[in-house]
Amino acid sequence: MDKSFQDKHNKGLDMLQDYKNYLEKQVLNLKKLDEKSEFMKSWNENTIKEKQEEILIIDKILKSLIRL
Repeated sequence: MDKSFQDKHNKGLDMLQDYKNYLEKQVLNLKKLDEKSEFMKSWNENTIKEKQEEILIIDKILKSLIRL
């Protein structure tokens, strides 16, 4: 297999992992805001659910792909 393909593949997986980490940090920050305000809790509820679903999907993709 071509070395440049491997590098691109691994770089893509790294970027996907970085995005997953970014989403996890966002969810944590939103949950912290929820603890401070009941208004924020109702405001962020759907956003948190969507981001957690996205995290699960990204995690499944990462687990199904094999690093070359």
